[in-house]
Amino acid sequence: MSKPIHKVCLWALPLLSFLCIGWAESWEALRAAAGEVTAVQADFVQEKHLPILARPLRSEGVFYYQSPQSLRWEYRTPLRSLMVMHDGRLRRFVSGPAGWSEEKGGGIDAMQFVMQEISQWLSGHFDESKVFQAQLSPDGRIVLTPREASMQKIIERIVLNLAEQPGAIESVLIYEGKDAYTRMTFRNMRLNQPIDSAVFQKVP
Repeated sequence: MSKPIHKVCLWALPLLSFLCIGWAESWEALRAAAGEVTAVQADFVQEKHLPILARPLRSEGVFYYQSPQSLRWEYRTPLRSLMVMHDGRLRRFVSGPAGWSEEKGGGIDAMQFVMQEISQWLSGHFDESKVFQAQLSPDGRIVLTPREASMQKIIERIVLNLAEQPGAIESVLIYEGKDAYTRMTFRNMRLNQPIDSAVFQKVP
C-alpha cells in the first residue's frame, strides 16, 4: 500500500468508521440493518489522545450522507476542513490564512481506494474487506484489524461501539499506537430524513 493511500486512510478512517452503521448479533442481520439506512445526519466530537499532550486535541463538526454516493464531512472547530462527494466526484478543501483552498493530487486519487471500503461498509459487508479483518463481539462491538503489516504501523485496530438502535453508532476508537488513540462520539443523529442535494454541492 502506497504512502498516499496510507495518509488518506488515516485521515478518512473516522469517516469510514462512522459509515459502519447498524447493530446486530450476526453479519447477516447487520447487513440487513445497514441496508435500511439511506440517509444520515449527525454532529460529531473528535478527541485525539497522545502521551505528549496534557489534554486531548478536540475537534467538532457535522456529517451528512445520502445513498448511494453523496457525503459531506466537515470539521468546523478549531480548524476548518471539508470533504464533499456528489455524483461520484470527490473534492477536499482546507481553510488557511489566505482562505479556503482545494486539495488535489495523489491524496484525492487514493481516496478512490477508500471509497471502495465505504461501499462495502455501508452495506454491512465488514467481513469482506480486503484491508481490515472484522470481528463481531456479542457485546455490540465490531473490532477491525488491518490485514497488512504496513497498515498496522499506523493503525493497530478500530473499535466500533454500536448503539441499541438499529442504524446508530455510539462511538469509534481508533488505536494508533501505545497510549495514542482517537475517539469519536456522535450526537443528534438523524436517520433517513430528507437532505437537500445542495448540501453535497455547496463548497467554500
